[in-house]
Amino acid sequence: MQKFFRKLLANFKEYITLVVLLLISLFLLSINNKPGVERFRAISFGTFAYITSTVHSITNIFKNDSETAKLRLENAELMLEVNKLRNYALQNEHLRKMLEMKDTLTYYLLAADVISKLTSKIEGNFIINVGSKHGVEVGMPVINEQGLVGIVIGVAASFSSVRTLENISLNAAVTNQRSGINGILSWNGQRHVIKNIPTTFDMQIGDRIETSEFSTILPPAIPVGIIVEKETEVSGLLSYIYVKPFADVKSVKNLFVVRFVKNIQIDTLETNLLKRIK
Repeated sequence: MQKFFRKLLANFKEYITLVVLLLISLFLLSINNKPGVERFRAISFGTFAYITSTVHSITNIFKNDSETAKLRLENAELMLEVNKLRNYALQNEHLRKMLEMKDTLTYYLLAADVISKLTSKIEGNFIINVGSKHGVEVGMPVINEQGLVGIVIGVAASFSSVRTLENISLNAAVTNQRSGINGILSWNGQRHVIKNIPTTFDMQIGDRIETSEFSTILPPAIPVGIIVEKETEVSGLLSYIYVKPFADVKSVKNLFVVRFVKNIQIDTLETNLLKRIK
């Protein structure tokens, strides 16, 4: 077996080197936010996406997973519906009438596959195989049947780039489903954390966290994760709330784009910006 791999490496070392260098180049492009490289990055990602999509299609040519895809869609829809029902159970009749518009909110889901992952410890990005011709727009949330995965940050005709929850550039406005306490969820390179929550606020281990209705980008009531730890600062006044996402971002392969974009002008002072705050 070792002889076989040595022979394979000797015969294809040029191609292997080319692929490795290409991946390194794409990763460096993905973390460079200078305007001068935006056009080149879009062309490079588009070309790489077409190549990866072709390989993806060939490897799945003998698979008939239409039934599996249908079940994933049903699971994602049920996940959103169950989360709304949880909200209903926590509201009294008066609040339900006040939130009538929110209660009737409908999500339209578009199935997608991850065809490329460009990730590091602090930068998590996907390329998915749906784009503008499928109705995808920048700012649309991306979920799987478990919960929020990320948000669309770039769109081509047939492909889109997604910034995942495991990216320090993505800050999501979230709320505690039980107590209604709001905060900003971010990735610190190791864990997901909601910072600067006063210790007197009602945030308990085991509480469910979802997207907030005060978000300027994400629609409300998308499940995000569950509180697993609380840490009090030295001052004793503020807490760090650590959250474990429902969706396993590292292993996700099949996604849904939520075809929903808030029609609200984004204030640059808001905290859940698509681009990294310098």
